[in-house]
Amino acid sequence: MAGRKIRVGVIGANVDYGWGARAHVPALKALPEYELVGVCTTHHDTAEETARRFGIPLIFTDYRDLVKQPDIDLVAVSVRVPLHHDMVMAALRAGKHVYCEWPLGANLKEAEESAALAREKDGPHAMVGLQARFAPPILRLKELVGEGFVGQPVAVTMTMLLPGILERASRGAWAADKTKGAHALSISAGHALDALCFCLGEFQELTARVGTQVPEWTLTDTGGTVHVTSPDYVMLQGTLASGIPASVHIASVPWQGSGWRLEVYGREGTIIATAPQMVQLSEVRLLGARKGEASYQEMPIPDRLTWVPGSVLKGAPFNVAQAYRQLSRGILGGHEVEPSFTTALLRHRLLAAIENSSARGTPVRIP
Repeated sequence: MAGRKIRVGVIGANVDYGWGARAHVPALKALPEYELVGVCTTHHDTAEETARRFGIPLIFTDYRDLVKQPDIDLVAVSVRVPLHHDMVMAALRAGKHVYCEWPLGANLKEAEESAALAREKDGPHAMVGLQARFAPPILRLKELVGEGFVGQPVAVTMTMLLPGILERASRGAWAADKTKGAHALSISAGHALDALCFCLGEFQELTARVGTQVPEWTLTDTGGTVHVTSPDYVMLQGTLASGIPASVHIASVPWQGSGWRLEVYGREGTIIATAPQMVQLSEVRLLGARKGEASYQEMPIPDRLTWVPGSVLKGAPFNVAQAYRQLSRGILGGHEVEPSFTTALLRHRLLAAIENSSARGTPVRIP
């Protein structure tokens, strides 16, 4: 592939709503090593409008046609969670590189199957969209911990309290069903816990509670209601592999949330990272204080941790563009990329352990 661009087809890029048009398309259009050549949405008119607005030559309404297109090297999957598995499997079987939004599947079994096929193919690169770890402040936080800014870490706390869901339009009612895989445990906790583990290491054991505080949503367009089985809060205490105790609280809370906050306490200092929204899609602020200092100071973020052009918009596209830049380095350089589907499986197993602990009411060790 040396000497030419990576040709991308995006599944799920409706210009009126959705993560594909908000994040993936602007990110790809800003990176010179990529060429956005195909878009697939369920309806021809929406695919046509996306293609017209962004100058995309190929239009599809069936993802199976897109993944078979010889002029596409990389398939980006940015659709509802229940559809991830089938689309990823089809793209891998077609020999394409794959970028799949998190979570990799609606459940652990689907994630296992996708990760197994990616290992079996052993040619195409497969990345999952845990993009919080590509935010420059998160990259710097990991460095600071490794450099000993806090000394030996002795405690970690993380919260992410987001504006809650009491009502929504009918088109989003599908997410009320836990089995569809789009809820506070799978999405909110998945992204936030990945940021924590990326910076500080994996969990060794934990005790957790997962549940649903709001068991019914009002449908704003019909006035009806829908029964909710999807969890809206996750609480856990555990120990990281390094022996550091960690506590986590993630929830949807009507009406206003306080955003994301990670605190790392060590023998020599403290680091606090905050974001006003979900960690993966908002700008992170980094504060630090060493032993003996009276107040926290803003921590500078080196320019070297920003890998993308200045034309990439802050907000939704930025961390996604950082991830795509990492993916292109792997594809063009012929080396592995992270977070891979193997890492995605590791994260799915962590979420399964959290759910198992909650259901059993007992601590769970992480294999």
